[in-house]
Amino acid sequence: MTTTTCLLLPSRRRACAFLSMAAMAIAAGLAGTAAHAQGYPAKPVQLVVPFPPGGAVDITARLIAKPLGERLGQAVVIDNKGGAGTIVGASYVANAPADGYTLLISSGSTFTINPALHAKLPYDPVRSFEPIGMVARVPLVLLAHRDVPVNTVAQLIAAVKAAPGKYVYGSFGSGTTGHFAGELMWSAMGIQLPHVPYRGSAPAMSDLIGGQIPFTVDTVAAALPQLKSGKIKAIAVTGATRAPQLPGVPTVAESGFPGFAADSWLAVVAPRGVPAEVKAKLEKALADAMADADIRAQLLSSGLEPAPAPAQAVAARIADELPRMRAVAQSSGIKAD
Repeated sequence: MTTTTCLLLPSRRRACAFLSMAAMAIAAGLAGTAAHAQGYPAKPVQLVVPFPPGGAVDITARLIAKPLGERLGQAVVIDNKGGAGTIVGASYVANAPADGYTLLISSGSTFTINPALHAKLPYDPVRSFEPIGMVARVPLVLLAHRDVPVNTVAQLIAAVKAAPGKYVYGSFGSGTTGHFAGELMWSAMGIQLPHVPYRGSAPAMSDLIGGQIPFTVDTVAAALPQLKSGKIKAIAVTGATRAPQLPGVPTVAESGFPGFAADSWLAVVAPRGVPAEVKAKLEKALADAMADADIRAQLLSSGLEPAPAPAQAVAARIADELPRMRAVAQSSGIKAD
């Protein structure tokens, strides 16, 4: 405890008393913060999912909530706050108390795509959040109708160049990760395919199966059932590595474009300003939960890829990806719905 010594001159007494009380208040505040952190968590933790139930982020959240809660010693409660392309849920968490009781699990859309599409957001992708850790990758795949005479990236490029304007591609929405991945691919390949946005994966997949569109970019999770039935075919996955669920499908990088990578990812963050002790507990609990072999197996079976990484990896991914997404949005004229 800090002791303040004052010369008891009449002209200095009141100032000295004020300084003494201020020092005591600061010390008490620091002690209170430390005590709070040591006792954390003393109540259930809210994990906000900025999507409706049923999607990849919601599935991941429900898979990790129980093991995360077991390691924290308190229940982790899922709260779906969908809307505005994750902006509703992200804003809620950004403005929550920075005490470790409100967390966000979201995709790269929140941190790199929304800022590329919106000049103003009610949150800042960097300054509003404290990364806790990376959880998973959401592999994306370029798909084709089964009767389209294209089976490789090289054949796709040749077909598009031979018949300019003939081919289009769909995605699960304007400004989504599928849309961005598609535009990144065409830019790398030196071709152009007009974009057909759908309101979700299901209607896009339906039109692909029916032959209304020749290509789509979708998640591996959404594509797996249709690929197994033979109704569609996979041309290439867009990530840096092959999807574990599709080991025979090459990456775009392997198909003649070294270094190409464009997939989605999931991370857990807290409001900026969480006490260091609380953040450390959350980081360890998340890392331990992600080390569980059963959790990893369930993520894989759901079409996701376990990709645990520390908080620094989340920050580095955002710093690397954000300027690239802004450049893609500007060059391709991508607009939010």
